[in-house]
Amino acid sequence: MERKMEENTVRDVETGSETGGEDALVGNVNKLMVSPQGYSGAPRKGHLVFDACFESGNLGRVDYISEFEFDLFIRPDTCNPRFRVWFNFTVENVRETQRVIFNVVNFSKTKSLYRDGMSPVVKSTSRPKWQRLPAKNVYYYRCPDHRRNYVMSFAFCFDREDDVYQFAYCYPYTYSRLQHYLASLERRNLPYLQREQLGLSVQQRRLDLLTITNSDHLSREREKKQVFVTARVHPGESPASFVCQGVIDFLVSQHPVAQILRDHVIFKIVPMLNPDGVYLGNYRCSLMGFDLNRHWQDPSPWAHPTLHAVKQLIVQMNQDPRVSLEFYIDVHAHSTMLNGFMYGNVFEDEERVQRQAVFPRLLCQNAPDFSFSNTSFNRDVVKAGTGRRFLGGLLDDTSYCYTLEVSFYSYMTAGSNAPVPYTEETYMKLGRNVARTFLDYYKLNNLIKDNRPTHIQSSEVMSQTGNGKGSGTGRDAVDREREKSQGVRH
Repeated sequence: MERKMEENTVRDVETGSETGGEDALVGNVNKLMVSPQGYSGAPRKGHLVFDACFESGNLGRVDYISEFEFDLFIRPDTCNPRFRVWFNFTVENVRETQRVIFNVVNFSKTKSLYRDGMSPVVKSTSRPKWQRLPAKNVYYYRCPDHRRNYVMSFAFCFDREDDVYQFAYCYPYTYSRLQHYLASLERRNLPYLQREQLGLSVQQRRLDLLTITNSDHLSREREKKQVFVTARVHPGESPASFVCQGVIDFLVSQHPVAQILRDHVIFKIVPMLNPDGVYLGNYRCSLMGFDLNRHWQDPSPWAHPTLHAVKQLIVQMNQDPRVSLEFYIDVHAHSTMLNGFMYGNVFEDEERVQRQAVFPRLLCQNAPDFSFSNTSFNRDVVKAGTGRRFLGGLLDDTSYCYTLEVSFYSYMTAGSNAPVPYTEETYMKLGRNVARTFLDYYKLNNLIKDNRPTHIQSSEVMSQTGNGKGSGTGRDAVDREREKSQGVRH
């Protein structure tokens, strides 16, 4: 990558060549050592080395401002310069106690949860668990040095010289992580779980489809209720994958609610609709620069093969008189709002409008982080090509299509005005509560044996799936009593 900079010299560790410039960013930095202007000696500790040439990585350019300050440029989505939000990069060759300020200077969106206290996540080789940076070290502001664009600056102190540090917009969930997770599920040989390859992406990555149901029980029923869930059509929305894994973890567990749901419902789940975009570190688009969630009306088998395959399957199921496709839920993450919430469609029939509100109302009772007040129903022209809008028009009036959104940052529970930052575990917990809500929706509560608890303990589900540790964010006694009286599960 040819670059030329006036203020500084940037050198590639592997080739030693000078790089720089104002060219359009088309690739990630690759073991890029950033040293002061005119420096030509041997690399020193504290001459930071930046890298984003790894799965889901994104960092297009680094400008040296001073020994303590660096401007960082997000690489735009492949074949689409409009989207610059997701970043994920490593820093090494640090000096102990070295303090720096990183300025992310080219976000494509002005509205951001950084205004509300969100902060990037960080981990290092000796501390491999992601954690959010302290909000007091993060600033989001219009910057006169960058054409009054919004800049997110964060201060950080490196403390271990041998560590490699990794910074990201939110907790990454890569294509490889999904593949390892699905392979571990397959190895358990669960009779009620089927994994199949529905198709391949443009770059030949798997489009996985999971079917979770007790097929023996369902074969005796005339009509099969079906719920279809998809996630990660927008690749930078990594919280969607944690929510989706929470749904899967719960449905394959031995929890009594999960067992009953498998007896009465077929769950079809596509956990990653845009595997190329996820792998490449894009925020919104596929390899070829398409926002796949605007192409449901007429997806191309060569340009949008994953979308085409999923749409074909749903259309085929909708034409099968033995199948009742009752729910389509597409999982996303939201960059400006708090909590979990849903988008639904607008209908002329008031009775259908009320029926569509039932599931989000029930989810609100089961999930303390889900907000019914943030849930809305619309028919915006700009959303016409989305899965929710297209399938809402395709399926009959007994089917419900939703977009499930979850904040990139935090949630507020009833009666509290302090935001609680989401963790990987609390994202998965929302997924478990989504799955649990189908029991209430289908009024299957009476099938739970009296001596079996129906609330979801994350430790119970996690111990059966081999993921995570216990969960939970504390809520005050008043909230707990209110939930108890309403039969709320958490």
